[in-house]
Amino acid sequence: MNKNKILNDPVYGFVTIHSDLVFDIIEHPYFQRLRRIKQLGLTDLVYPGALHTRFHHAIGAMHLMRNTLDNLRSKGHFLWDQEMEAAQIAILLHDIGHGPFSHALEFSLLKGIPHEKLSLQIMEELNRHFKGKLDLAIQIFTGRYPRKFFNELVSSQLDIDRLDYLKRDSFFTGVSEGTIGADRIIKMLEVHEDALVVEEKGIYSIENFLSARRLMYWQVYLHKATVSAEKMLISVIKRARDLVRSGHEVFASPALKLFLEEEVTLSRFKEEPHFLEAFCQLDDYDIWGGIKIWSRHEDAILSRLSNMLLHRKLFKVILSNEEAEQEDLDRLKERIMEAFSISEEEVGYFLVYGSMSNSAYLAGGQTINVLTKSGDVMDVAAASDLPNIKAMSKIVRKYYICWPKSVPFD
Repeated sequence: MNKNKILNDPVYGFVTIHSDLVFDIIEHPYFQRLRRIKQLGLTDLVYPGALHTRFHHAIGAMHLMRNTLDNLRSKGHFLWDQEMEAAQIAILLHDIGHGPFSHALEFSLLKGIPHEKLSLQIMEELNRHFKGKLDLAIQIFTGRYPRKFFNELVSSQLDIDRLDYLKRDSFFTGVSEGTIGADRIIKMLEVHEDALVVEEKGIYSIENFLSARRLMYWQVYLHKATVSAEKMLISVIKRARDLVRSGHEVFASPALKLFLEEEVTLSRFKEEPHFLEAFCQLDDYDIWGGIKIWSRHEDAILSRLSNMLLHRKLFKVILSNEEAEQEDLDRLKERIMEAFSISEEEVGYFLVYGSMSNSAYLAGGQTINVLTKSGDVMDVAAASDLPNIKAMSKIVRKYYICWPKSVPFD
């Protein structure tokens, strides 16, 4: 019997696995792969401690889900044991569709395929393996289960995913401003008319949660050096892909080579099982192994970019509140072409520009609702004495330009 296995988590201490099925899912190769994918991609180039994995995060989220459901039970809500297990499985597998350096991969090899769609396909594959035992978890994950608050715990603006990753990422990066009171928030969660709400006395914990999320985005997730490294990685993968598809020999593991060679769509994932199987073998080591070999490739662009990334010679980044002038971009293109003796078609590997946005809370639509002492339900942003939350509802957009530091621009 696998019940009550215990893991020692650096954030929460001892984590108990209460279900044989959950333990068996964790033991499956598809889930074990998450040990080989860092949660924050290239962020350790900025915060050296950010070496935790998606495996850590998934286990932590499962632990918080169990605590949350135990708390709801203690408040008198009847939850079937099967629901408890299924909700833990749903949150355990919510990120299983992430690839290595997920956003970089989504922008270079898996265009238009969000990780949520792949998570669902992998869950369905696991469900076949476990003979239908994940049916309820899949219903919760997709929002088809009648008790809607279960899905809100998995995916909403105050879900278990965010509670864990903020607390965990803050811990491993050492960015104390991102610290949240996850235990306090969990104690304040309630179910009202089948919807997830927060008790009124927990409203300041929510304000702290949203403030921490905003700070973590600008200080960690959208840190300019992290953005630079990710854009460089995208350029490296695109160059390797373009070389492979034009007939050049480029080293890659069998799983990575398949995606370098083939244009993959979501329908191909569904119709051709070998793509999903190959994806479930991809991890950070495939990418880094490739980059180490590519640093000695005969193609000057691929080898230069690979060496720069390996040795942390990151692109220079300029962040601005306004979009770059086209004439400035054109002047920079010319200087890059001259510096690296490349064509205009190849400049895009070395000059990357665009925008990124951050809003801690999206008011309207799927909201964080507060249950007042009088029994009314209101959007947390509408609370009259919390102007900070209203301010955090504003979407902040910044524009970036990334290019090699050796190329001057003034």
